[in-house]
Amino acid sequence: MPDIPWSTPTPAAPGAEVYVMASRFETATLTGAVRFFLKAPGIIRQMRRAPGAHGVALRARVLHRTFLTLSAWEDRDALYRFARSEPHRSSSRAASAYMRESVFTYWTVPATELPLGWVEAERRLAEQEAGR
Repeated sequence: MPDIPWSTPTPAAPGAEVYVMASRFETATLTGAVRFFLKAPGIIRQMRRAPGAHGVALRARVLHRTFLTLSAWEDRDALYRFARSEPHRSSSRAASAYMRESVFTYWTVPATELPLGWVEAERRLAEQEAGR
C-alpha cells in the first residue's frame, strides 16, 4: 500500500512550537494488519478534522504487519483530545486485541520545520524502542 502522504489540516503559526507524535504499530497476525488497515482511512479523516491538528501522515506495510503514524499538533492537549474522541477511541481499544507491539515517541519542533519526514520519525522510534 502506498503511504498516505503528509497533509496539513490547519497550518501552524510560523513562530509556533508544535507537538509531534510518531508511532509504530505491529500486529500479531496478518488478519490483524488487515483490520488495522481498514480502520486507518477513517482515523486519518478524523485527524484531518481534529482541532489543533497541524499535520498527519501514515506509512502502512500491511504484509509486514507494521504501520507508522506521524502527526503534529498545536499542543499535547490537542493530541489527547483527538485520542479520546471517536472513532479513534473505540478503534484503538479494539486494536489492542490483535496488536503485538506499539511504540510511541513525542517531541517538539518549530512550525517552520513542518512537514515532517519519516527519517527523523523512524530514528526517534528506534531510540525509544531501544530505551525500553
